[in-house]
Amino acid sequence: MTTQTRGRVRVQDTAKRVRAQIGGVTVADSAAVKMVWEIPYFPTYYFPQDSVRMDLLTDSGETRRSPSRGTAGIYDVTVGDRTAAQAARVWNESKLDDVAGYVSFDWDAMDAWFEEDEEVYFHARDPYTRIDILQSSRTIRVEVDGVVVAESDRARFLFETNLPVRYYLPKTEVNFAYLTATNTATHCPYKGTARYWSIATTGEAHEDVVWGYDAPLPESHLIAGFVSFYNEKLDIYVDGILEKKPKTKFA
Repeated sequence: MTTQTRGRVRVQDTAKRVRAQIGGVTVADSAAVKMVWEIPYFPTYYFPQDSVRMDLLTDSGETRRSPSRGTAGIYDVTVGDRTAAQAARVWNESKLDDVAGYVSFDWDAMDAWFEEDEEVYFHARDPYTRIDILQSSRTIRVEVDGVVVAESDRARFLFETNLPVRYYLPKTEVNFAYLTATNTATHCPYKGTARYWSIATTGEAHEDVVWGYDAPLPESHLIAGFVSFYNEKLDIYVDGILEKKPKTKFA
């Protein structure tokens, strides 16, 4: 596995076989995919053209310019009577020598993505992100405006690369009288789909500060039926000691 950096863009080989499908038809299939960090948080798969069904791609006549990656032709992807408009980018004029001629796809335009034979959800997995979930007997207490809304010595600590530890508490030890479900949902390829609650104790609502995974992905099954609270926004005590609020993009 090799890594190269061009300006703010990182490019890395992966040994995983990666496939993208629409309507059960494989549009791209390669064990020589490159991962390109187009944005800081997770990579995008880039496929060699000889691993892409180029007969399914039609030039839309549009181009996309990137200061770091160069110019890509924008292509529609058509499978049968279905067209994913402007879903593919062909990087024939890339500033990055290692991805020149490669093809990338809009994640949501594809019906399914696979690493080897396992489906990947929501976005590509970052090889530098790891999740560990550990059971703990330390007491976690969550206070909002001076009111205790949750307390447990059966929490599960979730450690995720580059994020503060998250404390997941059993729902039976959370006072749901203070919580109101919202319509917010977020998605993670390691944990699954989360739903959210707001908290109000003294009148003012703290929006979307509690979340949980009803049916997490297998690697995160230990947090099924538990909920977590934003350390950045609420007062959380660990064994009676108030934690300092971390500074993250969620603060």
